[in-house]
Amino acid sequence: MSQHVDEGRALELGRQVLEQEAAAVAAAGQRLDGRFAAAVNLLLGCRGRIVVSGVGKSGVIARKIAATLTSTGSPANYLHAVDSVHGDLGIVGREDVAILLSKSGETDEIFPLVGYLKRLGVPVIAITGGLESTLAKHADVTLDATIAAEACPLDLAPTTSSTVALALGDALAVALFEAKGFKAEDFARLHPGGALGRRLLLLVRDVMVTRNLPAMGEGATMRECVLILAERRGTAVVVDGAGVVQGVVTAGDLTRLMERRPDFLDVPVSEVMTRTPKLTRPEELGSTAVNRLEKHGIMAMPVVDDRGVLVGVVHLHDLLKAGAA
Repeated sequence: MSQHVDEGRALELGRQVLEQEAAAVAAAGQRLDGRFAAAVNLLLGCRGRIVVSGVGKSGVIARKIAATLTSTGSPANYLHAVDSVHGDLGIVGREDVAILLSKSGETDEIFPLVGYLKRLGVPVIAITGGLESTLAKHADVTLDATIAAEACPLDLAPTTSSTVALALGDALAVALFEAKGFKAEDFARLHPGGALGRRLLLLVRDVMVTRNLPAMGEGATMRECVLILAERRGTAVVVDGAGVVQGVVTAGDLTRLMERRPDFLDVPVSEVMTRTPKLTRPEELGSTAVNRLEKHGIMAMPVVDDRGVLVGVVHLHDLLKAGAA
């Protein structure tokens, strides 16, 4: 016989789990102190690799933390705690730093690894709820992953505890890559594949319009500007004799002018243009340009070189169509 879930009960339990885990993560955030900064400093000073390990569900979380660190510019290896003492310790070097995960801090299988790391002189960062545990006592830095209870109704299956450990690992990775000055360009270099790679590798120069630019001189009137706005997708760029951008006029500017001035066609563009327009460079990431366009509610930006000379125009629609966001 087929079984059907009670929708109301399922929703109740689902919300309960999410709320409990969210509260536990928030509580862990409130408990962060100087030990977190000390852990980041240990990782920042690592000359080798970051070795991340745990047993059971902690091992699964450890694998994800290692992947996150690696993808954000800090080379890391996941090391299975049990396999480590059966030949895999060869991946650990004296210049490494270890992150060890254990809910209780008393996981028997992890202690042979702890002993080896200490003999080798490898600094150990513990993520555990057992602040007085054996693991915590042997760690150089301990991050508090204490929880009130698992989201599992039996308080047995690692749920809330693994979520908190994962969040602490993410916090370490983010703080570390900021301390290293990790940039979007670096992230792109490490993620060349798929949609993410396309978004991160796409530059403004790949999308910008470079022919028949909607440019006009400072002495032009709105009569000339109207034609450019109609033919060049609603944006006109005002430049000086050297081609340096002086301002921008948009279709919206024209609409507002028409409401105020019956003689709008004779108005100089210098009276209408925005004199401090948002600009971009050919080498800027397309995703960064999209963020600026959307933030300021504009549809296009002039693209300029190092001297401020107009070299192109980039449109939000073209960026989005190319997969920049």
